[in-house]
Amino acid sequence: MSFASRLTRHPIPFSTARGDEGWAALHGVDLALRPLITGAAGSSPYLSALILREADWLSDALQAAPDDTIAALIAEAARLDHATLDRGLRQLKRRAALVVALADLGGLWPLHRVTQAWTDFADACLKAALITHVGLEARRGKIPGMTEQDAESFGAGMVALAMGKMGAGELNYSSDIDLICFFDDERFDPADAMEARTAFIRATRRMAASLSDTTDEGYVFRTDLRLRPDASVTPVCISLTAAERYYEAEGRSWERSAYIKARPAAGDLAAGARFLDTLTPFVWRRHLDFSMVQDTIDMRQKIRDHKGLHGNLKLEGRNMKLGAGGIREIEFFAQTRQLVAGGRDPALRARRTVDALGALATAGWIGTDVADELTDHYTHHREIEHRIQMIDDAQTHDLPKSAEGFARLAHLCGTDDIAAFRAGLTQRLARVEMICGDLFQPGKAAADGEVAVPPEQAEIVARWPTYPALRSERGHAIFARLKPDLLRRFQRAARPDEALLNFDSFLKGLPAGVQLFSLFEANPSLVDLIVDICATAPGLSLYLSRHASVLDAVLDGRFFAPWPGTQALQAELAEVLAGSEFEGQLDQARRWQKEWHFRIGVHQLRGLIDEEAAMAQYTDLAHAVLGALWPVVCDEIARRHGPPPGHGGVVLGMGSLGAGRMSAGSDLDLIVIYDPSDAEQSDGPRPLDPRGWYAKATKALITALSAPTAAGTLYAVDMRLRPSGRQGPVATAITAFAHYQRVEAWTWEHMALTRARAMAGPADLCTRVEEIRRAVIAEKADPAKVRADAAEMRGRLAAAERAGSTWAIKEGQGGLQDVELLGQAVALATGSAARATAAQLAHAPELGWLDVGQTADLIAAHGLFARVQAATRLLTDTALDPGAIGDGGRDFLARVADAPSADALALELDEKRAYIAQIIDAVLGAVPREEH
Repeated sequence: MSFASRLTRHPIPFSTARGDEGWAALHGVDLALRPLITGAAGSSPYLSALILREADWLSDALQAAPDDTIAALIAEAARLDHATLDRGLRQLKRRAALVVALADLGGLWPLHRVTQAWTDFADACLKAALITHVGLEARRGKIPGMTEQDAESFGAGMVALAMGKMGAGELNYSSDIDLICFFDDERFDPADAMEARTAFIRATRRMAASLSDTTDEGYVFRTDLRLRPDASVTPVCISLTAAERYYEAEGRSWERSAYIKARPAAGDLAAGARFLDTLTPFVWRRHLDFSMVQDTIDMRQKIRDHKGLHGNLKLEGRNMKLGAGGIREIEFFAQTRQLVAGGRDPALRARRTVDALGALATAGWIGTDVADELTDHYTHHREIEHRIQMIDDAQTHDLPKSAEGFARLAHLCGTDDIAAFRAGLTQRLARVEMICGDLFQPGKAAADGEVAVPPEQAEIVARWPTYPALRSERGHAIFARLKPDLLRRFQRAARPDEALLNFDSFLKGLPAGVQLFSLFEANPSLVDLIVDICATAPGLSLYLSRHASVLDAVLDGRFFAPWPGTQALQAELAEVLAGSEFEGQLDQARRWQKEWHFRIGVHQLRGLIDEEAAMAQYTDLAHAVLGALWPVVCDEIARRHGPPPGHGGVVLGMGSLGAGRMSAGSDLDLIVIYDPSDAEQSDGPRPLDPRGWYAKATKALITALSAPTAAGTLYAVDMRLRPSGRQGPVATAITAFAHYQRVEAWTWEHMALTRARAMAGPADLCTRVEEIRRAVIAEKADPAKVRADAAEMRGRLAAAERAGSTWAIKEGQGGLQDVELLGQAVALATGSAARATAAQLAHAPELGWLDVGQTADLIAAHGLFARVQAATRLLTDTALDPGAIGDGGRDFLARVADAPSADALALELDEKRAYIAQIIDAVLGAVPREEH
């Protein structure tokens, strides 16, 4: 359908002396121009002048669809040369301005199409100017090694990044265009780079002049080059290498915001895309960056101070972009949340404001209703902005200051009801300010003034300013706003004194505070969590002080989602590690694991999962870490020594890892088994025989898991269960492993094998190791021998004085380890492949060692002991002292065991331990009792 026929159905809202003579009265194109010109004169002198100047062209253009007309103008821009560039671009700009304005005013295009069409046209003009002026430099031999054809195909190494609204496809009707120009210095020999630099600077200046200089033909786009790095001292075009160094060392928060919308628009687009990829860590921080909120607040304050925008609540002269409730507040609202969370969620990295609001709602950072309302207000605000700028082609965002001006604006917006127009606009501005206000008024919910606390608590609070986290002026200022509300929450805790003491330990252990305090200020629900943890689990609060960044995970939309399972976790970690150097991968693995580890602890603490589920999840997490890290470690060894010789290696999990019963403080019992096949050595720069290769890989795995880095450690590793223990090689060939298990291993090693499970390695090799495990267990199913050897082992453990106690439930006769030892003996004696203790014990009646009732009692006691053990490891990483964990911790233990109180649980544990010891004594023989 032609432009004209579509416009007859959508009258242009121009006002005239004779009333509304819109396009509804059109019967032919020639007749159309006369009322259009006279109508435009009453509302937009600028458009009226354009129509008069381009009347002949417009008459023909109205025969086509507006999209086709814009496409034709873009194609014409690409055909301009040096002789026709400046004049041609200005003529094309006039025509594009007419098409965009009429399609906008006539309601043929929605806002996003208007801004995108204008942006597409700006891209075409920019490309034409860049190619022309870079091509001239190349023709003159000023860009070493480059030709005019190179300028046309890839800008001869120069790229212009579109920033701001141009980068996002959101250009205003009379917008300037923000550009940053770079050249790819790696395309040039070092000796030629300076000459090329000079040429690109000259081309950039001429390109900007072709676009922005005002002549008798007008101008194309006002061009701003000041967003480049350190614009006061750098030239208008700098090398990509210099830019990377700048952003790495000196990049500021406002520059991070600017790069949200950055887009390669002309020239060497591939180089521009690579450059933006290198800036990803600068723009999109992996950890939630709530200190960015304060930076945004500061930036907004400076803009308002500079523009004198405080207190201007009247509509007359109000700035629709920067004023209260204006466009910039919606953009800041979206951009700040993007920068906070976009490092963790690439789906939030949208350039367009409306797209960003939608993505934030999808991810749960804002409500869908908020996103929808702000989208509606943003669209309306931007349309008002366009109408303001259409009146005189002025780069302004100010509403009219007179009644006549408001009447004209209202007519352009399609209404004659001026009062309703004003009232609606006032209401929209107020709603935007209300919705976005929390972002710009941090801590406003906290009451002013100090909170009275008891003397003993006041003594604790008084020492807080001496802690490292509060020594910076900014950290102290943010915490001062938080402190009253924090103290009130602690006063409402069930045990205020112990909660405050635990928070004191947490605060004291923080190395810095700005980021974390900003996180609390923007998310009060996190303060509730901290109070909860400090009132219940001092061990977890201490963990938090060492790894405060794990609180990021709480704000991740997945924190309370269903548990993903081992495969999904391993795939996610593998994606996190992809593309980084080995040392960086170790840090990334630690940060990732700590977030998931903390998630399990919080879910366990708050009763969202029981201890059985927590043990399974801790195991899944360790399994995923091993599954993702083992290939990374092997790749690192392969880099120096060639690919793994033979058929690869398997990481075998033993103990609680193999049995799926890990707790918060569990270490990893591992064995590495490899298949050398017929390989004599690896094929690499420094070849190794299979034994040497897999020994290095195993040691590297131990380092990857247990060595401290800037991000901490992952797990302690114990490899004493490997063949021959400490005297044996750290990695064992599969044939040697099978021979050892069948010929040399002791019964206790076969018992340990009952809990073994492959955690990483080639699937077929894992299957072979599992077949060996099952075969060995079946071959060694000699009940008499197993019983005698298990009794001897139990006696040795008792002689080693590994005594237990009420709360040290793992050690000693009748304790958790005692029950598990019997379970392993039963599994081995019956040839069972079961790994879990309950499943192993279920076979005891087959041997006649236990009756059905005793078996059930043992299984129930093991479940209770395991739950208590898992709970104590969450509360503390040292021996549990019931007095030190406070009432909150004791209540948690009672809840875990479904006991009326911690004291009642203690009695139950002691009674059950004694009873279980008697049952096991009857099977394996009595041993000397420990003193409790």
